[in-house]
Amino acid sequence: MPVTPDLFADEPMADSRPARVAIGEQACVLRGFALAAAPLLWSDIEAVARAAPFRHMLTPGGQRMSVATTSCGEWGWITDRRGYRYARGDPESGRPWPAMPSSWMRLAHDAAAAAGFDGFAPDACLINRYEPGTRMSLHQDRDERDFGAPIVSVSLGIAAVFLFGGQQRADKAARVPLQHGDVVVWGGVDRLRFHGVMPLREDVHPLLGAQRINLTFRRAA
Repeated sequence: MPVTPDLFADEPMADSRPARVAIGEQACVLRGFALAAAPLLWSDIEAVARAAPFRHMLTPGGQRMSVATTSCGEWGWITDRRGYRYARGDPESGRPWPAMPSSWMRLAHDAAAAAGFDGFAPDACLINRYEPGTRMSLHQDRDERDFGAPIVSVSLGIAAVFLFGGQQRADKAARVPLQHGDVVVWGGVDRLRFHGVMPLREDVHPLLGAQRINLTFRRAA
């Protein structure tokens, strides 16, 4: 499994990087796949956040998440003392989540197809905002009703190190560097692998500033 030891080593130009890097049997990174769409994605993210602001949710154990979240689509992912789950409406406003832009749905569909998963039609997009120092611990995406659809994850903003582990939390996780515009897709035999994000280093991106935005497309229902 390819592992880059230093995320902050000099990167080659985007067009010289492999378009697709396998990180599992049915998991890969699509380098720069969302790069051309990034300005429009960022504009749409700002619009979604005006309707459903980012917030730091509580885990079932009562811990405040360091990553701020919001959602768009038919379903939004939430967490509180009652557990992890999807909800049709924003619990803070009582209103439906903002609609998922059609361009986002096309991007997720096309990325999934490029990774070997044809016909992906997401009905939920979890939007995570990371600031320097924040992280995401190893976890599985298993709140969906079935695991037949892949996960499509789009990285925007400052660089991050994605942790891609095994079927058990204790399995060693590969460290996968992600840059602005990279897309990770995993499904099939890799669908329930543990994954997370290492603490972000201090940095500033010319478009998004000192933050990383992660769009995670799922088929929730």
